[in-house]
Amino acid sequence: MASSKKPASSDLLQSVSDRLHTQLTPGRHVTVALSGGVDSVVLLHLLHRLQREWAFLLSAIHVNHQISPNAADWAGFCAALCAKLHVPLVVKTIRVPRRSQAGLEAAARTLRYRAFAELDTDCLLLAHHLDDQAETVLLNLLRGAGVRGAAAMPEIRLQASGVGRQGEGAPIVRPLLEVPRAALVAYAKKHRLAWIEDESNLDAAFTRNYLRHAVLPAIEKRFPAYRQTLARAARHFAEADSLLDELAAIDMARAVRDGKLKLALLQQYSLARAKNLLRAYFAAQGMPALDAERLQEWLRQLVGARGDSQVELGVAGLVLRRYRGEIWVEPDTPCPAADWQITWRGERELALPELGGRWSMIPVQGEGLSVSKLGAAPITLRLRQGGEKLKPDCGRPRKTLKHLLQEAAIPPWQRERLPLLYSGETLVAAPGIGIDCAYQAAPGEPGLRLAWVLTNTQ
Repeated sequence: MASSKKPASSDLLQSVSDRLHTQLTPGRHVTVALSGGVDSVVLLHLLHRLQREWAFLLSAIHVNHQISPNAADWAGFCAALCAKLHVPLVVKTIRVPRRSQAGLEAAARTLRYRAFAELDTDCLLLAHHLDDQAETVLLNLLRGAGVRGAAAMPEIRLQASGVGRQGEGAPIVRPLLEVPRAALVAYAKKHRLAWIEDESNLDAAFTRNYLRHAVLPAIEKRFPAYRQTLARAARHFAEADSLLDELAAIDMARAVRDGKLKLALLQQYSLARAKNLLRAYFAAQGMPALDAERLQEWLRQLVGARGDSQVELGVAGLVLRRYRGEIWVEPDTPCPAADWQITWRGERELALPELGGRWSMIPVQGEGLSVSKLGAAPITLRLRQGGEKLKPDCGRPRKTLKHLLQEAAIPPWQRERLPLLYSGETLVAAPGIGIDCAYQAAPGEPGLRLAWVLTNTQ
């Protein structure tokens, strides 16, 4: 646990060196996120001192949010500081929507991390300190966060925001997370460092500022070590979150096959364990995190529906469906008009994004679709209209396409956009079902192997 005693200047340098010893290797590129505030100025100064010893490459990035009327002056301050230290600086200018549903702070943070994601670096350093961590823990708890939110900010976050060279996902590191702000101010004054003060930090309309100026001083009078204790609580929450991730990984290995989640296993678990599995599954499918109420409602619908019920839930351009005891997640793409069709002119492959897939017809010998039997009639791809029949097995009667699709367990929503191959007005083949007996290639004759590959599945 961090001590409440302010670390001396030499102790602070050694602490940062110890925490970054795996990152500060010769030739490695390290970037400091420089706002111009005291915390980031101190971090840049510390890294500049360490650079002499470790011979790593040091640069900085400043994100101009264009919110404050002083934003241009802050960018100028950062440029002057980096020029003085001979540290290369990248300035990213972003435009933050004033009326964001998530709020101005959240929108600015999202865009800031998006700017970080464009960096060509091996490691990004952020100057969050102990006071920031304590504020984040309390703020997230007041918002009703789960253990992940209550864990606040990790010291190291791997593969974060796509930061890194060639998209490798370099770590984001916060080496000052156990250092109180007072120690950073003391360091800055000792080394006669200049910094800027963001006037918005005094605006109590922002929730974090309200906590910082109105709530936490009162807490400190009764609990002087609240920073350290809240940070310790964050570490406990982080451990609990890590255990939940491990449990989810075990459950995912049992319950998920080919991207589909088996409902039977989900139904066996306790409510808490089922929600934990569902969160992990949704994240693996690229879905945004759901709030607690929505997650529980979705779980109720998925688990509680009758066996033949069709459950369809949508979020962020994705749709979640229940079919034959499994949960499917796919992009929510509109079905084309019923009269959709396209003429085949000998292409080996056709990309059909409106149907969510790719059609191919590869020349083969003695199998597939007989080239000679296609005749001179136009070859088209069409959608199902209803009432179609096909005889893919020469030894069995002709069946309705509806019956064949059910037998093949092709989900209903995929049947609506399944391309059917026609020769003139005759149905010749259906993907996943087969080729009509009358059009199958005989041994030794030229044929076409048909394939329909979905490209919009998770």
